[in-house]
Amino acid sequence: MTHQSAPTPSHFDHRMTAFGADDEFLATALPFLAEGLAATGEPPPVAIVAPDKLTLLHDALGSDAENVGLIPHTDWYTGSAANAVAQGAGYLAAHAGPGGRLHLLMEPVWNGRAGRSPRETAEWIRYEALANLLFAPYATTALCAYDTRTAGRAVVDAARRTHPGTGAYEDPERIAAELDAVPLPPPPADAEPLAWPGAETVRQRARARGLAVADAELFAESVTAAADTVGPVTATLLWGEAPSCVCELRTARRVDDPLVGFVPPPTGDLEPAQGLWFARQVCAYVDVRDEGAGATVRLQYA
Repeated sequence: MTHQSAPTPSHFDHRMTAFGADDEFLATALPFLAEGLAATGEPPPVAIVAPDKLTLLHDALGSDAENVGLIPHTDWYTGSAANAVAQGAGYLAAHAGPGGRLHLLMEPVWNGRAGRSPRETAEWIRYEALANLLFAPYATTALCAYDTRTAGRAVVDAARRTHPGTGAYEDPERIAAELDAVPLPPPPADAEPLAWPGAETVRQRARARGLAVADAELFAESVTAAADTVGPVTATLLWGEAPSCVCELRTARRVDDPLVGFVPPPTGDLEPAQGLWFARQVCAYVDVRDEGAGATVRLQYA
């Protein structure tokens, strides 16, 4: 592979490619990785893609394969969109060059959790949009790879709105607001009202609904952490059966900030204002909807 000198980025460079065949993937991926190999002041580039594409890359890279990090995307995208934020931030802190300099080729998992339902898709599009704000201070170059054979055309069209340079890019906060404009399904008729402060009650009732001891503990901690961030809490509801227990908090003030709970904390010691970060790491879903002078925060464990 011929290496040409690449400009050093000074901000987050968030790119996208869509393809429907292996040769189309390689036609974009190989020049991107060559750019990373030639970049000044950067560690070797990393490809986080489907296992079959790792094989394609390894064979096509030849001797350069030993200079490129190859990670199965099933090892990277293991949970929610908020988990992906944490994974990315942690990897940059541990492995990137000065200012976050690193080339990352990244393929979401569309034939697994991330593509399981329209709701999963919506949360991933939210992540792709907010990534432009969350990683703005980093001099990271990311190429998000969308395989239309697994992602599908509708997903690709939505993703174009979250990547600068596609011709369809839109303001991240506008996309977040659009997603939040979709009403949450109403609580079921048998939703159980709880007194608050209710950490112990949440733990007990979650156990009664089938969560294991450790899971009930984590769920109760996430609910309490969320309440510390968005409180005061005016009402609490609990419903569902394990593993999909749901707790809904209604609060006396609005949340407003679309990044709340997505910004990685600077240290491992969480402040009360970072409680939604913890909740988003623990729960499969955390939905926030501002309503009038208050908000509804709904946490689903799995």
